[in-house]
Amino acid sequence: MSFFKKFFTKKKEEELDKGLERTKDSFLGKLGKAVAGKATIDEEFLDNLEQILIESDVGLETTVKIIDRLEARVAKDKYLNTSELNSILKEEIISLLTNNNTEDIEDFTFPENSKPYVIMVVGVNGVGKTTTIGKLAYQYKNRGKGVVLGAGDTFRAAAVDQLKIWADRAKTLFFSKGMYTDPAAVGYEAVQFAENMSLDVCIIDTAGRLHTKKHLMEELSKIKRSIDKKMPGAPHEVLLVLDGTTGQNAIEQARRFTEVTNVTALAITKLDGTAKGGVVLGISDQFHIPIKYIGMGEGIDQLQVFNKRAYVESLFK
Repeated sequence: MSFFKKFFTKKKEEELDKGLERTKDSFLGKLGKAVAGKATIDEEFLDNLEQILIESDVGLETTVKIIDRLEARVAKDKYLNTSELNSILKEEIISLLTNNNTEDIEDFTFPENSKPYVIMVVGVNGVGKTTTIGKLAYQYKNRGKGVVLGAGDTFRAAAVDQLKIWADRAKTLFFSKGMYTDPAAVGYEAVQFAENMSLDVCIIDTAGRLHTKKHLMEELSKIKRSIDKKMPGAPHEVLLVLDGTTGQNAIEQARRFTEVTNVTALAITKLDGTAKGGVVLGISDQFHIPIKYIGMGEGIDQLQVFNKRAYVESLFK
């Protein structure tokens, strides 16, 4: 049994394989053509691999790092044949993810000494932020945790109602002060509610507007200060949600949010709907922020903890 299978049920493994099908078909298909008829890994192949990685939305900087690693292996071992290529690529990509702080997560866990564990969720509208919150709440609820969702996106039409629907689906508690109220006050009182109810997890939604960097920074900073005022040290996690189907645009969104707030973890959604799943590698490499969750479908149970070994193994099946 491989290492990653210890942490993944058969169902989750199959879900991951199916979700990455489009990426695998594109990546492995092109890789197969690039090595056809070759006996060794040469400069021509490395040039072709560079193009394949860029087309998979790995990103130029990360692609160059992977190519440099392969060139170093070729120089060190003097001779590498193409039959070794998959195992070498897997090793180098796993190493890259490890260097960039992404750890293999066993389950939907958090430090038990932080109660409630407060998660502030950020991201632009349309990336699957509310859906991810609902799925995350469902996973915690299924593990016997008391959960409340705080409706801090108070300016977007129907945002509060959408979060309430997901709270009902996940069978968790819900806290709201209604539309057009102060998001910082929602954050403060949602944590207070979680403390009063002795809950384990408090997940707070935030607005996804990107009108100006200054406005975004001020709003997110105000929410964080308000939460910390109620519970020193909170939020314990700032989770940035990114849409995997947007490729390099997801990297640009990550750049903007990391400039204005201390993002501590990433969730990549909709990986089942794209051939550009390589964006996971680029995001991890450029921001050195752990990828914690990946969305592999629309179902409420289709949020997985991100395991780099499982991801890479699946990518090369």
